[in-house]
Amino acid sequence: MIDPDEPLDIQLARQAKIIDALMRRANRQHEVGSSAYGAFQSAIALQGQIWAKTRDLERTTDELRHARDDTQRMRKNLADAMAAMDGGVALFTAGRLEVCNDIFQALLPDISERLQPGLEIDACFAAMSDSLYLVTVEGNFDTALAQARRGRVGASVVSLVIELVGDRWYQINLQRTSAENMVLLLTEITTIVRRNRSEKESLIDRQADYLQAVFENMTSGVCTFSPEGEVMMYNQQFRQLLGLPYTMLQQGSDLHRMLDFVAQHALITEAEDFDIGYWLDRLERQGRLRRRVRHATGRMLDLHAHRLPDGGVLLELKDVTLETRATVMLENRVAERTTELTHANAQLRQQFAEMARVEEELRVAKERAEAAVSSKTRFLAAASHDLLQPINAAKLLIATLKDSAAETRFAPMVDRLDGSFSSIEQLLHSLLDISRLESADRSLTPSDVCLGTLMRSVWEDQTPVAQRKGVQLDVVPSMVFVRSDPVYLLRSIQNLVVNALQYTPEGGRVLVGCRRKGGAVELQVWDTGIGISRKDQKRIFEEFARADNVPLGSGVGLGLSIVDRTCRHLGHKVRVRSKPGIGSVFSVEMEAAAGRHAAPQQGCEQTPAVVEAEMDYIILVIENDPDVLYAFTRKLEQWGASVFAACSAVEALTHVRDMGMAPDILLADYQLDDGETGDRAIAAVRAECGVQVPAIMITADRSNDLLKRGAREGFSVLTKPVQLSRLRPLIEWKVRWQAPEDGPVDGEQ
Repeated sequence: MIDPDEPLDIQLARQAKIIDALMRRANRQHEVGSSAYGAFQSAIALQGQIWAKTRDLERTTDELRHARDDTQRMRKNLADAMAAMDGGVALFTAGRLEVCNDIFQALLPDISERLQPGLEIDACFAAMSDSLYLVTVEGNFDTALAQARRGRVGASVVSLVIELVGDRWYQINLQRTSAENMVLLLTEITTIVRRNRSEKESLIDRQADYLQAVFENMTSGVCTFSPEGEVMMYNQQFRQLLGLPYTMLQQGSDLHRMLDFVAQHALITEAEDFDIGYWLDRLERQGRLRRRVRHATGRMLDLHAHRLPDGGVLLELKDVTLETRATVMLENRVAERTTELTHANAQLRQQFAEMARVEEELRVAKERAEAAVSSKTRFLAAASHDLLQPINAAKLLIATLKDSAAETRFAPMVDRLDGSFSSIEQLLHSLLDISRLESADRSLTPSDVCLGTLMRSVWEDQTPVAQRKGVQLDVVPSMVFVRSDPVYLLRSIQNLVVNALQYTPEGGRVLVGCRRKGGAVELQVWDTGIGISRKDQKRIFEEFARADNVPLGSGVGLGLSIVDRTCRHLGHKVRVRSKPGIGSVFSVEMEAAAGRHAAPQQGCEQTPAVVEAEMDYIILVIENDPDVLYAFTRKLEQWGASVFAACSAVEALTHVRDMGMAPDILLADYQLDDGETGDRAIAAVRAECGVQVPAIMITADRSNDLLKRGAREGFSVLTKPVQLSRLRPLIEWKVRWQAPEDGPVDGEQ
């Protein structure tokens, strides 16, 4: 019935009520009790309870009296402590004034009556702001109070500085002492402020004396003017250089008066230039003025005028008479030497005229040579597509004719025709490689390249050639990655292998492999050919250069020069070791690709896999050259395919609509008529069919951009002239493993 956590006075009141109720109950029981003994027992029990409650009440009353005494003693101690403090102190509890000392209450006499317990802290600061005794506040009362309220308990003190009448200064400090309490302290700092002010004024006086001393010891004459044009400081050098009397430069003298004096007494020969309007306009616009003037005594003076930050003017005069005389003497000597040099130059011109004529003739000859080379390069680059088109058509027709003429009397003739076109193709590739390498800065794009893939590609291309010649071609697989350009590195490896096969007699062997050399990889091509003498090893990498022991009709000597030029552009090192009659070793050292580990090795079988089964596919061919389109059609039909030939994307879409179904695979040239391209034609056919039709792009463009686009858009790229040994396996692989499934094409949702 009694909560021990409640205040003592409330507990005492409740105990008194309980005792009173018990007394009334005892009286009622005594009056109406039927048994004297029962009443006596009840009285005894009730008396025991009353005594117990009385003891509790006395103990509680005693504790309450002690607590009140402690509180009064603590408040008296706090008041005594606050009264003994030098500064003003005020304690605010729950945002209201709890207690303050006399110093705080008497600080601002006109508001002292308002500083009573219970006053809100906001009202206290408002009253202080309205006091007539308050002169200035360095800060803001509201901002400081808000900052103190946001601060943590016991955090840093928020301070303000106030000035009272009579040049008295106080510092106000605010600090939270608990979640609801805040202490305000007033500390007088009048002595400190006055001392700082005195020290500052003394320092300013000393600085002025120091500055005047500096002025007096300067070699230049210096004078400063206030924004109103009055003299502030000057040195004697300024007065002496300008020839002014003492009265003209007294403190407070006017700039206009000084300029008028200079003009009237002709102290400066160009005095008319020192019009006050000109001065003010020039200084206002540019902030400075610099002139060299002649004094009436003959001295040359450098005059500098600068606008000061406060709007005043600084004038500086410097005697440059000796410097001017030296300059005049130097100019005279220069004029004399110039006359002598002019005469000497006249003689030299005659000597240089002949040299200039010769240099001009050499320059014209060089420009003509460079123009011829540039024209040749542009022609080869622009004609690459047109040159490769007929070669591509001829190779396809020869391949078709070769299969048809097998085991007939025309077979040897067709083989010779195939060899002749192969030579033409090799020579054309060499010429195109040279033209591309002349602009290699734009075409070379180094990337991480797998050597094993390139070596296998060369092995598949050159194995039929090696078999026809009776030479064993072996490749040691190495799936290591190097940093190089894949197109040009492939051509370099191919040129080295072709060169080795060409000069290795029947029954010989050519071996291709790689070796690790620290952070580099060295690709090596070994052969058991005719070898190269030491004197020829230095010139075989030159264009159209061949060794002395090379038989006639075995090439024009471009392959190794292309390899050397390519590797120089790519930063690779090419070396050769050879011995006549024994064989040769050509090596290319490349940088290994950082962070790329070798892939699982893929072996190279003795003979490339040849697909002999009928090609029972529907193939859509898009080619704008009629001869190439005809050759492709005949060869694909010879392989057993059903071919739909189209000269444009529009005709290809017509074939697709007529078939009512998607073709098994699509072959497209890159450069079509009327600005069409093969990639857009492939995308149009796929959109019409609604499936991702397998596609192969056939082009003369050997850039990496097209290869990246093919990887991104899902089509393979073959370069012209097409190698049939690659075309047929690629068609088989794409139809079998990349056949379209029902569903959207790329780019559709």
